[in-house]
Amino acid sequence: MTRTTLVLLATLGSAALLLGAFAFQHIGGYAPCKMCLWQRWPHAAAIAIGVAALALGTRSLAWFGALAAAITAGIGIYHSGVEWGIWPGPTACTGGGAGLSGLGGADLLSTDAPTGVVMCDQVVWSLLGLSMAGWNALLSLVLVVLWVAAALKREG
Repeated sequence: MTRTTLVLLATLGSAALLLGAFAFQHIGGYAPCKMCLWQRWPHAAAIAIGVAALALGTRSLAWFGALAAAITAGIGIYHSGVEWGIWPGPTACTGGGAGLSGLGGADLLSTDAPTGVVMCDQVVWSLLGLSMAGWNALLSLVLVVLWVAAALKREG
């Protein structure tokens, strides 16, 4: 496989994962949690890096693509661990927050609070035992391999 093909596959892989996340959100009705949103940004960066690498033919950009894919894989692994209760997640979007302490009666009765808050430690969809975060981690690791292969490729 040529370097161009590897970069194209990795770029299209990030695009597919990002489009899939948007489809789950806008077509499937699965609102993303905060950590889900974190996982999208490195995919967007990988797409931009891939376009630049394809346009410029610069092999060194593939290392940045690998880094972007590794970051989203790492966030996916962290998010999966939060969902499985292996480690605590951010208190802003998990059950580990301060709860109701520090809230007054007016706060508790207020209707101005955000609705539809999605918790990061709750699995809302899974396939074969893996949540969306788990699938993102697994598939992003495959993208890391593609990017590294492109970076190491000498010809084409």
